[in-house]
Amino acid sequence: MEIFNSIVSWVMKKRIHQIDLFRKYPHEVQNELFSHLINTAKGTEWGQKFGYADKLSVREFQERVPISAYEDLYPYIERVMKGEQNLLWPSKVEWFAKSSGTTNARSKFIPVTPEALEECHYKGGKDMLSIYANNYPETKVFSGKALSIGGSHHPNDFNSNTRCGDVSAVIMQNLPIWAEVMRTPPLKVALMDKWEEKIEKMVEICAKENVTSISGVPTWTYVLLNRMLETYGKQDITEIWPNLELFVHGAVAFGPYRELFRQLIPSEKMKYLEVYNASEGFFGIQDEPELLDEMLLMLDYGVFYEFIPIEQAEEEHPQALTLDQVELGRNYALLISTNAGLWRYKIGDTVKFTSLSPYRIKISGRTKHFINAFGEEVVVENAETAITKACAATGATITNFTAAPVYFEGKSRGGHQWVIEFSRQPSSLETFTRVLDQTLREVNSDYDAKRQKDLALQAPLVTVAPHGAFLNWLEYKGKLGGQHKVPRLANNREYLEEILQVNQLS
Repeated sequence: MEIFNSIVSWVMKKRIHQIDLFRKYPHEVQNELFSHLINTAKGTEWGQKFGYADKLSVREFQERVPISAYEDLYPYIERVMKGEQNLLWPSKVEWFAKSSGTTNARSKFIPVTPEALEECHYKGGKDMLSIYANNYPETKVFSGKALSIGGSHHPNDFNSNTRCGDVSAVIMQNLPIWAEVMRTPPLKVALMDKWEEKIEKMVEICAKENVTSISGVPTWTYVLLNRMLETYGKQDITEIWPNLELFVHGAVAFGPYRELFRQLIPSEKMKYLEVYNASEGFFGIQDEPELLDEMLLMLDYGVFYEFIPIEQAEEEHPQALTLDQVELGRNYALLISTNAGLWRYKIGDTVKFTSLSPYRIKISGRTKHFINAFGEEVVVENAETAITKACAATGATITNFTAAPVYFEGKSRGGHQWVIEFSRQPSSLETFTRVLDQTLREVNSDYDAKRQKDLALQAPLVTVAPHGAFLNWLEYKGKLGGQHKVPRLANNREYLEEILQVNQLS
């Protein structure tokens, strides 16, 4: 395995030269990619409708092609799901990634073309390992198995010749043989649709493997690792996998979970790598170990990027900026055009640029995940920063949380209620709440203004949820397992009230 590890490390690091190319020439790479997308799709129904054959410039493209939410593209996607082809993209579409739909009660089905699989999702998977191997030349990560936690897939209700499922399941099902050999558990277990049974099978099978890396959503990974410890009576994961050295994580911010994973895996050689991948594509990879929460924007994955200033995100005709027009530190709603046929598509995420040379971003939240019931404009980034500091101040660790407004009632003031599930209780809930509130005031001037002398907002109300509370809610919603996640913030009490009700919390 040492020879195999050396060979794979060498192969992976060869890609670094191409990554350096788009680091140095980002605008040229994006412009070339834009032209390729337009030229490839000119014969599709969409391309003919908007005159792609005219060899559009970026400005003409922005003038002719409307910004699209999922609802705008759905009539085309539904036709593709029923078997029509060459509508949004010329390649045959046989797979659809089913989004958890946390910003919409209805599930979303994203076309996954062969190009999107090869040039975006798989390329992202290889590049994260290339970057890791380049940063850590002595790595032994390829000497063992990669444990991946994914979802499941099923036949498309419209057309049984095509399939739908979590993007992780779509990727696993189509992996080349060489990649499948390197991972665990076996595909038939990895794609099981019953989450509880899957976890038990993974615990049984994966404990016998030499696992050197794990990839997955922090919340679900914690559930698996905790079950491992319970089953085998171990104190930490290094007793089961002594050669574990890498956790690749995404989907939710890792800050609130960092200490929890340090306790689970108390190893000095343990490394963490953040990626930005979604049903719609693979967008970013942490390229510098010391830059926590910051990721290199990957510019040659068949994705053309535009950015809408967050203050214009809900306007009918916002000004969409290209990469050369963005500024540091501003919040932007992300807009993508891709080799899966998503054109000027609002993905629903917001990002901030932390560097313009090269282009690095951090995910700052969701366009619909915020609390602004009283003009406080609290976004996910604020919430996660505050939770992290409150945990650090009180020795607490969390497994999940959500927050929502507490509305005015009679003479009582409004506020925010936080439902938090702790894996380690804070030394003082009062101190935890105070630091949470203070940090929100430090990072958000609107919140601070509303909290002055409790005039508009009272101090946060923290409700401690019992172990498994959020899993109970996900099961109630039929979203247990896969890439489903808990909304961090909501501008109404729908999610929070359901969580309270399911767990019989007052």
